[in-house]
Amino acid sequence: MKKTALYKGNQTIEIVERENEVLKPEEVRLDVAYCGICGTDRHAFHGVMDGRIGNDAVIGHEMSGIITEIGSAVKDHKIGDAVVVRPLDWCGECPTCKRGFTHICENLKFVGLDSEGAFQSSWNVNQRILHKVPKGVSLKVASLAEPLAVACHDVRRSAISSDDFALIIGGGPIGILIAQVLKNKGVNFVLSEVNETRLSIAQSLGIKTLNPIKQDMAASIKEMNKGSLADVVFEVSASQPGALSMTAFTRPRGKIVLVGIYGKNPEVCLKDFFWKELELFGARVYEARDFDEALAVLNIPEFPSEVIISKIYPLEQMEKAFKDLDEDLSVMKILIQCGDLK
Repeated sequence: MKKTALYKGNQTIEIVERENEVLKPEEVRLDVAYCGICGTDRHAFHGVMDGRIGNDAVIGHEMSGIITEIGSAVKDHKIGDAVVVRPLDWCGECPTCKRGFTHICENLKFVGLDSEGAFQSSWNVNQRILHKVPKGVSLKVASLAEPLAVACHDVRRSAISSDDFALIIGGGPIGILIAQVLKNKGVNFVLSEVNETRLSIAQSLGIKTLNPIKQDMAASIKEMNKGSLADVVFEVSASQPGALSMTAFTRPRGKIVLVGIYGKNPEVCLKDFFWKELELFGARVYEARDFDEALAVLNIPEFPSEVIISKIYPLEQMEKAFKDLDEDLSVMKILIQCGDLK
């Protein structure tokens, strides 16, 4: 038997006992240690995705765990391995997959939304989406691999170099993680945020910050970048001010990476794109190499996991964790401890 958190609709989570599913030949069975709550999970909890996931859904994908059983066709993993899951289910047959871009498959299903996710104590997962956790990384820290892989993909899409100066618009979890990836690559940058609590968190990590409500953004960026606006801008806020800022504060022939997911089409200054010959890059989820890079970054002793992981709740208190996350702006990342592993 396993403990499972079921989303029942109307911001309600029910913890139930269920039998383990039969293990398929290409699957492994995991004891789930930790699973983080991400923005997508919060949308689901608030009913935004009811039409997609329905009731009695098991969500969650920012996880870490230990393999406890392997199917007959599993080759590269063994019982006892610590792993994380890259929660993408691609078809392999569409034109996009055949071009090698399986992460943006035309028939992509997201594990934890379109199929059962990780908010349960035991979970069957296909071997093809597993990544081994380095020995120096704890299960708690490893649960940050998925959002950090998002940040790694965002930075890789920009093809940024250590000679460039970057602006990150938005100081939430992904903005902070992009900052860590840029730090690791030796890139100078500044983070823009209006929320004072998030600004304080960023500053506690040694990140240069700007508050666009209180400071002259263009003048400040030029002072930091030898008279030039930003070479690369990461728009993470998914806000209307962010959509206008991303072109306003990019230098001529600069690059913009669109990270934030907009619910509605924002107003964007196309004149800036024309006048400055800007380039815009979409950045959706991640590829396998982004997970490998994320796990390597997590293995760096200086990685500030204790600041990023704000709170840990047991599975039985998952509903409370979602509500606390809505109310407490000082919270960066909440983990749910799904079983007895630590």
